[in-house]
Amino acid sequence: MPSAEPAGAGPAAPAGLRYDELHRRGPGGAWRPLVGVPLVAVLFFAGQFLLTAFFGIFLLLTSRDTYEIAARLSGDPVTPAFLAYVNLGWALAIPGVLVVALLLHRQRPGMVASVVGRLRWRWFAVCLGIAVVALALTVAVSGVLPDQGAGTLDTTGGANPWTSTMRDFVLVVLLLTPLQAAGEEYVFRGYLAQAFGGLTARLGARASAAVAVGVPAVLFALAHGLGQDVPIFFDRLAFGVVAGLLVILTGGLEAAIAMHVLNNFLAFGLALAFSDMTEALNPTGGSWWSIPVTLVQSVSYLVLAVAAARRLGVANRTGEPDGGAILEPRGGLV
Repeated sequence: MPSAEPAGAGPAAPAGLRYDELHRRGPGGAWRPLVGVPLVAVLFFAGQFLLTAFFGIFLLLTSRDTYEIAARLSGDPVTPAFLAYVNLGWALAIPGVLVVALLLHRQRPGMVASVVGRLRWRWFAVCLGIAVVALALTVAVSGVLPDQGAGTLDTTGGANPWTSTMRDFVLVVLLLTPLQAAGEEYVFRGYLAQAFGGLTARLGARASAAVAVGVPAVLFALAHGLGQDVPIFFDRLAFGVVAGLLVILTGGLEAAIAMHVLNNFLAFGLALAFSDMTEALNPTGGSWWSIPVTLVQSVSYLVLAVAAARRLGVANRTGEPDGGAILEPRGGLV
């Protein structure tokens, strides 16, 4: 017997809705996503303002040099405190998304995570393993291709020495990078995908899904800066498209978050070991040879994750039994 929704959580989700269609379960009105998208942005920047004030006060207590404080908040160079500031800023986007989803769409928090109304942790763990395989393939391909510009790992100078600054970077990356990755996914593959999916519902299922994947992917790439080299922009756009497809095909944010977390772990880890964090956060000089590397990572992860989801019976529509929680295989690959 299906379980009842908690009191005050809104109407039960109709069966058969994709992730990008979930706003249809709430009150109607095209104005809702049109208000919701800028409201998410407003709450995000409000969070940044409060976080900047907090970090500014903290730095004033440790240093009276206003020029030093301004430099540390600007991220040039990137310090552990600045990386923590960036990561926490994106983490604060998660409650902002959940508040907008609840107020405008009467959507309980779990329905932003997946079509089954919760974050499926066991499925997320499987996706982390798949991301390791995809990144291993990416590193292998990268090693046999010509110079990829910003994507090339230069180990000729040897590994960086272990210092207290590196220790602080490692702690920030391990503890806060997952929150940063989740925050970006909740915004771009979460609320924006559902908002654009709801706005374009009348275009038909395929067209609506294409908009729900494509528009957030473009916004995701643009959010990393307008002065990007074309290959670097392509890399981020491809990441956004694959993440958006995964959200629809697997019915939730888990696969996208896992890929994002592992991707950032690899990028930051290699930067700490052989380069520096400033270059990792602000890559320049991309090469067209980076595109085959990007495609290997994106396509391999997409194929492996979708195959695993089908094998395990992970629900991608409302009302379906979900193997993402119990991980009991159902049938073969289909």
